[in-house]
Amino acid sequence: MLAEQETSYVFKGDLIRSYINLMIHEALKLQPPNHFYQHKNASTRIANLFLNHLEKQFPIDSVEHPLKFKTAQDYASALAVHVNHLNRAVKQVTNKSTTTHISERIITEAKALLHHTDWSIAQIAYALGFEYTTHFNNYFKRLTGNTPKSFR
Repeated sequence: MLAEQETSYVFKGDLIRSYINLMIHEALKLQPPNHFYQHKNASTRIANLFLNHLEKQFPIDSVEHPLKFKTAQDYASALAVHVNHLNRAVKQVTNKSTTTHISERIITEAKALLHHTDWSIAQIAYALGFEYTTHFNNYFKRLTGNTPKSFR
């Protein structure tokens, strides 16, 4: 298109417009189909939205972008539902509490960061949304039985 813009072709505007239309139609062909999975009920839909929202936060690639959502209340606000409704829906569908899902995912990410990065434990704690390293150490030890340092 840039090459066409530089030419002296009289109808180059129309030609560029046609290229843009072609790109739009090619992009539309890449969209997912309109027959999405139909959820059985509202609880299933809310639980799936929560789990998708949880997974979108990971993996953590930099210390400058810590977790935004750390509690069930954070997710409920993002999904525009009451926290009790979110908790009931997630528990009904997955047989695990919202907090359990969040904790398990944070610990999984913490283990990956401890194992695969050279970040300090303080940096990992901050990236995972902990204000103090000691809170992260206690949280990690409570859920895994090991301190982050011994796990590393």
